Amino acid sequence: QVQLVESGGGSVQAGGSLRLSCEASGTIFMTRSMEWYRQAPGRERELVALMTSGGMPNYADSVRGRFTISPISRDNTKSTVYLQMNALKLEDSAVYYCNADIRTTLSDSGEYYWGKGTLVTVSS
Repeated sequence: QVQLVESGGGSVQAGGSLRLSCEASGTIFMTRSMEWYRQAPGRERELVALMTSGGMPNYADSVRGRFTISPISRDNTKSTVYLQMNALKLEDSAVYYCNADIRTTLSDSGEYYWGKGTLVTVSS
């Protein structure tokens, strides 16, 4: 099967930067897209950024110009995507989750997999 693991979260002052990593591993035939979501306490999970296998990024308005999602890199058993977060604001504090649309075989129609999240805390 497929496992997603996020890393890179932590505490940073407002205006600082963090780089999150998401690694998908396991039986991967094709990674169609990888996305970053976040969820702050008391709020719904929201899409932050996504990258397609064709290299097309998209961003939430709230992070456009500050966050950059990398192209999906792939080796035999892993797919990896990064989220570079600059000029962090207090409101960026949240648990950040990675999500990937992965086909495990040629005949597989694809399934979305989630990581367990990494906490980002931005302080003043």
